[in-house]
Amino acid sequence: MSITLPQGTPDVVRINALQLILPLLSGAQWPTDEPNEPVLQPVELSLEIQHDTRAAASSDDIESCIDYSKLARGIQKKLSAEPVYDSLDHVADTVCQLIVEKYTGAFEHFQLTIVQPKASLLCEALVASYTSELVHGQWHVSEVKHTIKGLRCPTIIGIHPHEREARQETRVTVDFWSRDVRHVANLPEGRGLVRSLYEAIYHSQYLTLEALASYVAKLMISVVSDGTIAFDVKVNASKPHAIPLAASAEVVIHRTPGDFPADTLSPPAEEETSPLDFHVTKTGVNHIAVLALGSNLGDRFRHIEYALRLLEIPRELLEEEGEHREGASPMQLTVVNTSFLYETKAMYVTDQPAFINGACVVETNLSPLTLLRLVKKVEEVVGRVPSIRHGPRAVDIDIIFYGSLVYDTRPSARKNDLNLYENQLIIPHARLAEREFVLRPVLDMIPDFIHPALNKTVRQLAENLEAPMEDWLMLRAVPFPKLPLSPSDVSLYPSILPVPSTAAYWTYSTETRKGFKTHVMATLNTTPDSFSDGSKHNNLLSAMEYVRDSVSAGADIVDIGGYSTRPNAPFVSVEDELERVIPFVKAIRSGQPQTTSEETTGANQVENILLSVDTFRPEVAEAAIAAGVNCINDVYAFMGPDSYQESDEGKVVSSVVTARMKATARKYSTPVMLMHSRGDAGQNKDYSMYNYAGEDAVIEGIRVELGGKVEKIVTGKGGVRRWLVIVDPGIGFSKTVQGNLHTLKNAAKVTADVVIGHGETQKRNPLRGYSQLIGVSRKSFLGKILAEGENARETTPTERTWATAAAVTCAVQQGAVSVRVHDVKKMADVVKIADALWR
Repeated sequence: MSITLPQGTPDVVRINALQLILPLLSGAQWPTDEPNEPVLQPVELSLEIQHDTRAAASSDDIESCIDYSKLARGIQKKLSAEPVYDSLDHVADTVCQLIVEKYTGAFEHFQLTIVQPKASLLCEALVASYTSELVHGQWHVSEVKHTIKGLRCPTIIGIHPHEREARQETRVTVDFWSRDVRHVANLPEGRGLVRSLYEAIYHSQYLTLEALASYVAKLMISVVSDGTIAFDVKVNASKPHAIPLAASAEVVIHRTPGDFPADTLSPPAEEETSPLDFHVTKTGVNHIAVLALGSNLGDRFRHIEYALRLLEIPRELLEEEGEHREGASPMQLTVVNTSFLYETKAMYVTDQPAFINGACVVETNLSPLTLLRLVKKVEEVVGRVPSIRHGPRAVDIDIIFYGSLVYDTRPSARKNDLNLYENQLIIPHARLAEREFVLRPVLDMIPDFIHPALNKTVRQLAENLEAPMEDWLMLRAVPFPKLPLSPSDVSLYPSILPVPSTAAYWTYSTETRKGFKTHVMATLNTTPDSFSDGSKHNNLLSAMEYVRDSVSAGADIVDIGGYSTRPNAPFVSVEDELERVIPFVKAIRSGQPQTTSEETTGANQVENILLSVDTFRPEVAEAAIAAGVNCINDVYAFMGPDSYQESDEGKVVSSVVTARMKATARKYSTPVMLMHSRGDAGQNKDYSMYNYAGEDAVIEGIRVELGGKVEKIVTGKGGVRRWLVIVDPGIGFSKTVQGNLHTLKNAAKVTADVVIGHGETQKRNPLRGYSQLIGVSRKSFLGKILAEGENARETTPTERTWATAAAVTCAVQQGAVSVRVHDVKKMADVVKIADALWR
């Protein structure tokens, strides 16, 4: 007798809750110390197979049955062969491969469900379910489903007054599924997704379960849907304590992306509470965010540097507040780019001190809400106290961009209210388009980034400012730290080093080249073989005499060098260079020995003069800074003397030098003067590879070569702050006489905001906006010019004073922030007149 099954009710064979222990990289209750270290996790696997059992029922013969015991052993064996699994989807894929290999033809439809019961402390389990069917001899995945099961989270929810006073437990289960298996590649890491959803619910303040369930559905769709793949979401939201005699009150909803407009995420919470909302992101994956910083109280530069260092220790700061929940991934934030700093007249409330404004790009795994908490904590630690809106503050930090996220927690009726942003999270920042003191710093770093809401690049926003500031109202600033560190320079956190206070700062503009002073750098060569004044100042008494005379004549900084950079200069050991530099630094800082100039120059004036060390060696730079130097002047731009046309071995040495010099500059917040050079100063003068730039071939070479080095030094983890870099075009180094002259009279082009390169290599000039140090004093190219043509004469370096004066005047006209000279008294007069003419 035949048996007829009702339509749509096939027989099934199941393997239920097969217990496995598997090494998983994602979704463990307790994160590991190493990011890619697998954790052995219990996993339950269930397999449901559609199979017509009538033949087996009639014959009662095992040969007509699905051998589920053999299948279970096969699954165990197959899964044990893999050393590690990225996710539950990886586990599912491995089992599917086994079925395709061994059971094609045995059945035509199966559903595989994998449960990880200890994926998170915050929910009962994470579940992945795959449904597959055999179509024309080929297996196809017809549906992929993921579940966050039994998430327990306290939140403010309910209409009664007592329900608005304390959080009560809610339980949420979320199913999200698609018929397109491609979505698996976009899924966030499980533990992070659960934690993000928990935080979103925790900080919501809805009146009804219906609104909460809809909000959760909307958040999940924003995470798992990229707009190209159809997705369904089911949310079960319940309140166990809503009804005394019932287990719970529950709402179940089913939503698709079409149920929500493509606008910003913003829950319709009560207007008076204005809760901070949370956009769930792919936690565990780093995101790029842009932050703006400002300070106008106390030591403004120190406050900003301290804030940047604090931002990079989120775990220490937020765990103090109990923010780090069990099972959360380690919080990480790295500053990967910085802007220039700008001294800016106050906006909105103008009767207050000028601000120092800047911005940074960070790479972080923090969600926007957690990043906001970190920002507020940093402001608190640095010393911000509540004041009037737009009023004075030790430091103010705003989130400007978070990737391409558009997010606004303001109530729908007040989305355009620019005065409503206290206790709100608005990304991108609501007032960005009108704030030049924010736009300019952001423009320094990401000029071509497209504002995700306004659909304009940062450069376009800057160009469209209705009332741009005069350049003299917003000058770039270069701060110099007060060194050596004093006993009062301490850090409250062991993982970050003390931030030195500010000794002085220089301002400049590369746009108008007006409104600022040209600073005179005195040159103290303590070598016996310098090209211009060798052995003249290589003893303490004569060196101190030179320093005191220079300070009295108007020097702003003294550059101390113990290794001659003239062509074919003899090798000097590290020990010898240290011996030539450190005693002189200590003598200046102590004011000893006394000299005949003591009566004309105050001791404090000399002891506190800014000092730079002219060296390319990390050991010398570190020791000189520890002794009291404020700045590093490196003719090889942190790359070492063999970085030009270097061998493979040289590249390794160069990378080590770069890393050590960057670390030293970051440690002490010292400005760095980075010069264009090509090895030996008298060699490598061919710039024909840049002939596409026409008469500016040498200028182009400087922009490309030095620009590439500066980009490596400024960007990425451990980069030197952009505002601390001063570039030197390297006049007199690997350039012909005509090349030197063209560079000098067109020095402003070196740092101009122009396109460089040609063809596919075109890009914005990486040196745009940097201040320049120009050194022309007594250079040999001046001597060569004097030795040619009518009235030609040979000159020694000390006989080139007037030639130097002419060149210095040109450097001032081209916008140099500093000129390096030997005859300070005479050149200070030249600079003063040149400033009066052009500044």
